[in-house]
Amino acid sequence: MSQNSEDRFDLIVIGAGPGGYVCALRAAQLGMRVACIDKRGAPGGTCLNVGCIPSKALLHASEVYDETRHSADMGIEVGKVKLDLEKMMAYKQRGVDGNTQGVTFLMKKNGVAEILGAARLTRPGAVDVALLDGGTRTLSADHIVLATGSEVAPLPGVEIDEDRIVSSTGALDFASVPKHLVIVGAGIIGLELGSVWRRLGAEVTVVEFLDRITPGVDAELAKNFQRVLKKQGIKFMLGQKVTGVKALKASAKVTLAPASGEGEETTLSADRVLVAIGRRPHTDGLGLEAVGVARDGHGRIETDGHFKTSVAGIYAIGDVITGPMLAHKAEDEGVALAEMLAGQAAHVNYDVIPGVIYTAPELAWVGRNEEELKEAGIDYRVGKFPFTANGRAKVNNTTDGFVKILADAATDRVLGVHILGAHAGDMIAEAAIAMEFSASAEDIARTCHAHPTLTEAVKEAALAVEDRALHM
Repeated sequence: MSQNSEDRFDLIVIGAGPGGYVCALRAAQLGMRVACIDKRGAPGGTCLNVGCIPSKALLHASEVYDETRHSADMGIEVGKVKLDLEKMMAYKQRGVDGNTQGVTFLMKKNGVAEILGAARLTRPGAVDVALLDGGTRTLSADHIVLATGSEVAPLPGVEIDEDRIVSSTGALDFASVPKHLVIVGAGIIGLELGSVWRRLGAEVTVVEFLDRITPGVDAELAKNFQRVLKKQGIKFMLGQKVTGVKALKASAKVTLAPASGEGEETTLSADRVLVAIGRRPHTDGLGLEAVGVARDGHGRIETDGHFKTSVAGIYAIGDVITGPMLAHKAEDEGVALAEMLAGQAAHVNYDVIPGVIYTAPELAWVGRNEEELKEAGIDYRVGKFPFTANGRAKVNNTTDGFVKILADAATDRVLGVHILGAHAGDMIAEAAIAMEFSASAEDIARTCHAHPTLTEAVKEAALAVEDRALHM
């Protein structure tokens, strides 16, 4: 069968999430003829459709609602504040639609062919697409990028029905505020969505297998973070293994047992249960076995240091390969790969990938934490500064948390920065830039920071590395 010229491309990207569409855009900017395939009805992947963007919309709206209810001490009297959840959900959807439509506009502007359908590799250099509007289409290209992202990790023995027992997708679209929401998993997704529904009036209980929340986060920050969330009314049951979740007619029952194996089972009754134990690479159904693309024991696509898979001409980026499952990590990989394919030098510095939990206050970090430095045998110094001593935080009533800077004891080079506080997700960018340019704590300390700002706490923490903070 002869192929139409319109079906031949320089680059085919499978997946229009943050990694995929950014890779496609950059490749088009560099002069390539690009097709971007996605099986959703709108581009943006999980992030824009049912992840980062809608969750941040609800986090912001619920925070405004909560602040309004507690604004009397600032002299703002508004009477009884009423929640209209239907309007809040419409607000969320407007944000989602605006972002996904923006991606479609960018692809058209840059000449990227947006193809809606399910893609499957048939041979190296060829892809069959089952189009959403019916029919099939065969595309070919010298280079194919797999950027299909991730999906909800299931809890063995538990069926998610997106009604009583939901994933993060279902928890973004409740028709009413749950009376009692039980969350399985004390990671980023569970804590963000738990804080949304707690602010809107739900009783929230978080169940975690480990004896701590937010695994992988600096332990001191995690401990303080849990204390703040507990003060906000979120309940924690740590060191508990979920042995069963059963959906009933008007409720759900969660059965727990001590993770240690010692002790009796207990049960929790809830009208909604959110399973948020993580995500796994979405690599099934792509025809990987047919063309010989290798995967590891976790289902991730194996790549070399330049995103190449085991098959020539096929590459992979984002959540389907090793590394943190973060949109901005995928974006950087997409740009780097496009530039490599265009013959340019490019790389991703995996030592400087920020992480953020968008609760209130936020928790953000970049680089290594204390536990990692101790395990690596690296001698380091610590500088900390609390927001209770920051002028802007005091007048804003946002004094929870602190900034923590870890610097090499011999060179003073910044090895990690960890922030618990309001707007931590914005402030961490300063730390990432500093680390990207191998800055020392002294460099940050001697950089003039505007007053009064929350970022002065970063400067003070840098000063504290040498025990010379000025306002503490």
